[in-house]
Amino acid sequence: MNDSDLESHLTEAGLWSEVKSPRGATEGRAALFLDRDGVLVEEVNYLHRPQDARLIDGAADVIGRANARGIAVVVVTNQAGIGRRYYDWIHFIAVQAKITEMLGTAGVHLDAVFACPHHADARPPYQHPDHPSRKPNPGMLVLAGGLLGLDLAASWIIGDRASDVRAGLNGGLAGGVQVATGHGSRGNERDTAAALATNAYPVLCLNSIADVPDQPQILNGALV
Repeated sequence: MNDSDLESHLTEAGLWSEVKSPRGATEGRAALFLDRDGVLVEEVNYLHRPQDARLIDGAADVIGRANARGIAVVVVTNQAGIGRRYYDWIHFIAVQAKITEMLGTAGVHLDAVFACPHHADARPPYQHPDHPSRKPNPGMLVLAGGLLGLDLAASWIIGDRASDVRAGLNGGLAGGVQVATGHGSRGNERDTAAALATNAYPVLCLNSIADVPDQPQILNGALV
């Protein structure tokens, strides 16, 4: 990817916005939003080397099931490591290329990828006390909904942190899933996520993304 390609995926707000599928393939559909590190790929502290990217068991299967049902699969990831200058967008692109390759080998695909580098402790231009696109704020979900024409009210989000689940709540999604992989078993992540559940916004606590097929409501948002 050259500099012009890099610029084409960075919004004026400094977000990574990569839509991989034509809007006609996602218009009116539900989405399955996935956090990346600890949900789609194994948690590596500030993952920035493609050789360290490894799919979590069951992730490709769940994505394939969503693909088959016409449910858009969208990665929404906080990337404070970019904001803190631990690595840059070139490293992010290399990791994403590796993830795309691994998913392609499994015969499945993502429909879009969004990333937010903003953080209160980031360096300019990414320093922000509470950026609207950094989860638990719903900015990336709203952006995805607009660009892909998604039915957010029928969509689910899967994350290892309570902030992922809260982003789904703040974005008006149908429900959230907290998984024990990644940071999910640390601290109070599980209890904090579970406490977000309401009658209108169920929260499921699972061991990993591999358990999603046992919860049919997650993948029934847009049956075709």
